[in-house]
Amino acid sequence: MTKASTNTQENLLLFIWAQSFVALLGSLFFSEVMGYIPCELCWIQRIFMYPLVVIYGVAAIKKDVSIALPGLILSGIGMLVSIYHYLIQKVPVFQEAGDACGLVPCNAAYVNYFGFITIPFLAGIAFITIFVLHLILWKQQRGK
Repeated sequence: MTKASTNTQENLLLFIWAQSFVALLGSLFFSEVMGYIPCELCWIQRIFMYPLVVIYGVAAIKKDVSIALPGLILSGIGMLVSIYHYLIQKVPVFQEAGDACGLVPCNAAYVNYFGFITIPFLAGIAFITIFVLHLILWKQQRGK
């Protein structure tokens, strides 16, 4: 593998770690600073996002993409949960499912920037970014 390819992979790992870290900080900002109580699906998304900070942080420090495979799996599942949560908030057919979500209804939107950017949308973008970049890394590894 060339030095340029290695640097690209290390940069992608660092970018993935930064994305997961920003998502972690964002979720803590909304709950701890803004006082928004997370619904059950928000908690599930946190369960899949928070370990990514550690997984990709260790992979970036060790400069080893192969140890980050659990991150691909967690980000894939988190992406699906985020998409489902967003559908509950925005698509009328799914909204009834959000009423029975727990103490805080999952169809409630604390934020709704530009009419479509909600907290699950932000989490979904983070999960999709992490998932796609990891797939790119995986493809580069297989191409060695």
